[in-house]
Amino acid sequence: MEQLTTRWCRYLSTEKRYSGHTVAAYSHDLRTFLGFLTEHFSEPPTIESLASLQINDFRAFLARRRRDGLSSRSLARGLSTIRSFYRYLDRLEGVKNEALPNLKSPKVGHSVPRALSEQGALDVIESISDVQAEPWIRARDVAVVTLLYGCGLRISEALGLNRRQVPLDETLVIRGKRGRERVVPILPAVRDAIDEYLRLCPYELDADRPLFVGKRGGRLYPKAIQSAMRALRVQLGLPESATPHALRHSFATHLLAAGGDLRTIQELLGHADLSTTQHYTDVDAAALMRVYKKAHPRA
Repeated sequence: MEQLTTRWCRYLSTEKRYSGHTVAAYSHDLRTFLGFLTEHFSEPPTIESLASLQINDFRAFLARRRRDGLSSRSLARGLSTIRSFYRYLDRLEGVKNEALPNLKSPKVGHSVPRALSEQGALDVIESISDVQAEPWIRARDVAVVTLLYGCGLRISEALGLNRRQVPLDETLVIRGKRGRERVVPILPAVRDAIDEYLRLCPYELDADRPLFVGKRGGRLYPKAIQSAMRALRVQLGLPESATPHALRHSFATHLLAAGGDLRTIQELLGHADLSTTQHYTDVDAAALMRVYKKAHPRA
């Protein structure tokens, strides 16, 4: 079973091209499930026993996780992991389970991405330099948050850039989740912020080295920017939802409010499914109505 789990994780990483964080989360969920089955049946599970599990066995697992304090969202993710594992078993190991398709997922409340106001996003960009003392680190943090808000990048995408990708042209090619590439336009403000950081950076950044580096010259970790944002929340009186990822939501929300096309925003964000992007329609419904009435004045 350990070898099977390892092969599945390798499959997620190489074939499905999931990120390391996603593979680690799925691996943890699966091992928790297998550990429960060991306790449930007083012996480790086998491929044969996995195929013969009944719907009550899966429900017992979900009930145990609920007693452990997991939310509906976490339970749904755990069940998604199990379904993914069984699809792998069916496809590559020839193992089917007839009960699992009949198991309903826990209901998860619809959550709307929390964006900053336009002024709040600008305040973050203008004030984040106050958090650090060293000029080059201050310039670095300004460059990172300007990139997140100005291009709608995930923090992992921004910090994953290498020096060879700068100087920036009019556009930048970003490799996002599962290796999907997308092209994002570069605003002059983003280019200027990165140029200022490079001017002050004390390290020689060769083409294959990270663009954004930490105090010791290694690739910058998200924790550094997250920590700066926490300090800034206190300073500016921003809500706890004001995180680096909120700048990406703000990018999309403000584009939508200005009349941006949902399909275009989907491409800029790198969402595989339009339904993911459509969450933003709940953020600013009033703005959408203004755009609609402008396009259809007789409606």
